[in-house]
Order: sequence, then structure tokens, then C-alpha cells
Amino acid sequence: MASPALPMQHRHAGGPAAAKPGGKTLPPPLPGFLRARDSGATVAVKVQPRASRNEIGPLEGEELRVWVTAPPVDSAANDALIRLLAERLGCPKGSLQIQQGQSSRHKVICVAGWAAENVLRRLSAARPGP
Repeated sequence: MASPALPMQHRHAGGPAAAKPGGKTLPPPLPGFLRARDSGATVAVKVQPRASRNEIGPLEGEELRVWVTAPPVDSAANDALIRLLAERLGCPKGSLQIQQGQSSRHKVICVAGWAAENVLRRLSAARPGP
């Protein structure tokens, strides 16, 4: 004879941070474009050169969309990307390095010495209001 089916139990997170056994809360998950590393954080970006303005797109998805006015010639777009990110994060340009994608629109930027949560907080704070 088959055993009776047990009802499924659903977990409800109950807010932005999930409760962990023992009463501690976990921080909210990071967006897909942001990764925590031992040496700092990495940000996956998709750069659109020759845009009408320098702008960082919505903080969502697997790649952060970034528009820069510089053309993709002689590293001008890469330099503009590093300048824009350094300005928005409030960190020195030397803390940012293109880890992958030097000649591609798809890049991975290393933010040395910064926790991923701090990078996300600074990018969120730098967003223009509605």
C-alpha cells in the first residue's frame, strides 16, 4: 500500500534578509553582475561606446550596462569606463582594473580591496533619483 502524500511546506523569506538558524540574518543576495573575491569584488559590465552620455544602467542582470561617450579607439572607452566607475564608487582609479575583455564590450572589472556589498551600496547611492 502506498504511503499518504505529505503536504509540501513552503518557506517564506519574510523580507530582504533571510533568517538563518540561530537567529542570525543573511545579507540579501548580490546581483548577477557582482561577485565577491578574496582580493575585492568583480563587476561584469557591457560597455556601449560612442553613447550620447556617460551613464550606468540599472543594477540588475548578469552584466551591468554602462554607456560612455568615448569611442572604442586607443583605449579611450576603457579609460572612460574606469573614470566613470571610480567617480561613482568614490575610489581612486588605481583601485579598478580591467581583468577580462580589454578589447571587448563585455568586461570584468576588479575593484581591489572593496567588499562586494560596499560596491553595490556605492553604486546604488550614486543612482539619480526619480
